Amino acid sequence: MTRVVITGAGTINPLGADVPATLEAMREGRCGIGELEFRDVERLSIRIGGQVRGYDPETVFNRQQLALYDRFTQFTLVAARQAIAQAGLEFRGDLAARTGAILGNSGGGMTTLDDNYRSVYEEGKNRVHPFVVPKLMNNAAASHLSMEFNLKGPTFTVSTACASSNHAMAQAFQMVHGGITPVMVTGGSESMLCFGGVKAWEGLRVMSRDACRPFSANRNGMVQGEGAAVYVFEELEHAKRRGAEILAEVVGFAMTSDAADIVMPSKQGAARAMAGALRDARADRTEVGYINAHGTGTAANDKTECAAVADVFGAHADKLMMSSTKSMHAHLIGATGAVELLACIMALRDGVIAPTIGYEEPDPECALDVVPNEAREARVEVALSNAFAFGGLNAVLALRRFA
Repeated sequence: MTRVVITGAGTINPLGADVPATLEAMREGRCGIGELEFRDVERLSIRIGGQVRGYDPETVFNRQQLALYDRFTQFTLVAARQAIAQAGLEFRGDLAARTGAILGNSGGGMTTLDDNYRSVYEEGKNRVHPFVVPKLMNNAAASHLSMEFNLKGPTFTVSTACASSNHAMAQAFQMVHGGITPVMVTGGSESMLCFGGVKAWEGLRVMSRDACRPFSANRNGMVQGEGAAVYVFEELEHAKRRGAEILAEVVGFAMTSDAADIVMPSKQGAARAMAGALRDARADRTEVGYINAHGTGTAANDKTECAAVADVFGAHADKLMMSSTKSMHAHLIGATGAVELLACIMALRDGVIAPTIGYEEPDPECALDVVPNEAREARVEVALSNAFAFGGLNAVLALRRFA
């Protein structure tokens, strides 16, 4: 088995249009959640979200591309261009033949779907654009990514709701770790902030009308966001031979299923995933300094996750730091684990722990160090990134500081 490192990272999300801007916002505890702006928003009960603002697709893509790219595909390509540029890779010959892209996504081309349902049912049109299907399919982003960068290896999309990105990055890690390929491009994207997308989530009655306050006793639900983050996972020796900058090392992962309830989380399933990631990483629980929590801001998720952390880490649970960056960028559903991995890299590489903002009242059932409201400086050797999805599907990644 080979060691796997991250040599490139890119993002566009409610906190920033690239990695430096996003990390700066995390350090400052800046909130990217605000009033939603799209057609028919006044018909919604939930009118806040983590929208990507100041983004003009026509300055990034030409008219022919925009006919094929839903917003979630656009975000993927924006982030991938940054990541691959930072990695300094060109995919030709054998490297192109072996390198692929594994991405996480949950909703597919939701904005395309919403626009065309409106066209047919509200406006009474009898035809839709011939590219609707290739534009809205969940694998569109992975396919266009492979075409833009000549990636001819294993390429597919993983869709496991809120755990999609972590499952995707775990598969990419396994491919490089197992020697199948020296490089994989991986991460996730999502864009469901449209009338139909938010209206569907309203029906679950888990959405907040005012803010995302994970772990705070007065939390009242999650807030939905959009965006993408993409990484280059690379075999360590391959990266060293070409003198690549290394951001962090991916050392383990685990995936579990609660097999219990379609929406209510299970402490046992989450705990097994964290414990499994530590075993796979061959890391002692006392080495973990930071956990990027799933931390959605719902009563059920937050207390269940804290209980699982207490079970896995025992007395060490009181010594580690755990924060939810969803309080800043909102819940990006299929993209959320990918964007949150940036906070783990920042903790390992820069020694800066992203805060949980909006924290107002201690909750006895969430009595851990959730890094409330302000970032903190601390040396971290090992970090975990948690993702626990509807359907009871859990995926946890373990990263180690690269020295």
